[in-house]
Amino acid sequence: MQGSLRVVFADDHPVILFGAEHALLKFPGLQVVGSARQSTELVKILQTIACDVLVTDLAMPGGQYGDGLQLIGYLRRNFPALRIVVLTMLENAALLKRLGELGVTAVVNKSDDLSHIGHAVQHVSRNLAYTSPSVKAALDALRITSGGKRAEVMLSRRELEVVRLFVSGMTIKEISELLSRSIKTISTQKNTAMRKLGIDRDSELFQYAQSNGLLNLSSHVSDDIADES
Repeated sequence: MQGSLRVVFADDHPVILFGAEHALLKFPGLQVVGSARQSTELVKILQTIACDVLVTDLAMPGGQYGDGLQLIGYLRRNFPALRIVVLTMLENAALLKRLGELGVTAVVNKSDDLSHIGHAVQHVSRNLAYTSPSVKAALDALRITSGGKRAEVMLSRRELEVVRLFVSGMTIKEISELLSRSIKTISTQKNTAMRKLGIDRDSELFQYAQSNGLLNLSSHVSDDIADES
């Protein structure tokens, strides 16, 4: 890309927005051209201001286009040339993997030094992947050594969404209605997820969700998830 890289930030916490924008000052050639606190504001900015790279929080409720996987999927479909850096506190490796499947190749954990944001922006501008140290550690932790072989504990996108909706307070029946799936299918997906995670009780599932940040996401459902066969 020629000239300055035009960057837009999206985060519902003003302090994070300020810190992230300030961190970019140390990187010549990066120009912040807009900021948003929820998806409605973000999409409006992207429709009216030329932008090369978006740095966006993953959990950013309250907007018309949702947050989390739903928002990322929408942005990938409607702004395909936009490079995306996800800024998040989540360390759920399965969710991070799903971001990769949606085309997100750069993820920075807010607990890491914010200078990683600038490095991530530079990397995606050159079509290179980037993960900050905490994110890399979470992805590495996904792989479990067993019998000398490397195996992965991985929830499918649909299983992950069912778990997230369940721990948000929805019943199996409510989830089935929301996702237009049978109660039996939703129950099976929940049970399969628990079996993969080595969890036997709902209370343990809530503990897993809390420790992995799933309770911080809003209850919006990804269009990609809802449309899966």
